[in-house]
Amino acid sequence: MAKQDLSFVNRRVHSLLGVLPLGVFLIQHLIVNHQATVSVERFNWAAGIMGQLPFVIFLEIFIIYLPILFHGIYGVYIAFTSKSNVGNYSSFRNWMFVLQRFSGVIAFIFIAVHVFQTRVQVFFGAEVNFDMVADIVTNPFWFAFWFVGIIATVFHFANGLWSFAVTWGITQSAKSQQIMAYVSLAVFVVVSVIGIQALFAFI
Repeated sequence: MAKQDLSFVNRRVHSLLGVLPLGVFLIQHLIVNHQATVSVERFNWAAGIMGQLPFVIFLEIFIIYLPILFHGIYGVYIAFTSKSNVGNYSSFRNWMFVLQRFSGVIAFIFIAVHVFQTRVQVFFGAEVNFDMVADIVTNPFWFAFWFVGIIATVFHFANGLWSFAVTWGITQSAKSQQIMAYVSLAVFVVVSVIGIQALFAFI
């Protein structure tokens, strides 16, 4: 396969993984976390269900971790090799291009730390519950880190929906792309509110 063809395939796979399964998992994960706004018991119940799914390790590896690694590592490669026209053409879309790359790097770092602070600790005998998360985010540094990480991750997903629609030929006209931009903005606002409300619930 030629280098150009391989790059085309890699970018398509990268784009697809950002929506399926990673985007779906992001929303599901934040909805589970949002149960903390109801009660401690409600969050522990929801987290317990997720932790007791059949073949949970298999699902985490092949549905979450491997897709995240490919999407994240290839995304960082794109971020540091792609050229933008922001310096010459300060258009909204060019700035979104830059913010997409920037937010992707932040999201990748945040997710790596988040997994270490939560899921990895399970292998050392810890339990993912309300107290675990509260112990982390009551620290002002980690609260700020999670706050920025959630916003960056949600922005990267929501803005990535616009790129996904263009990449896969769903939105080809200028009008359809404009509509998709509004859809992406709505997704960003709604999912961010869910994530930040959940974060505050732990403190």
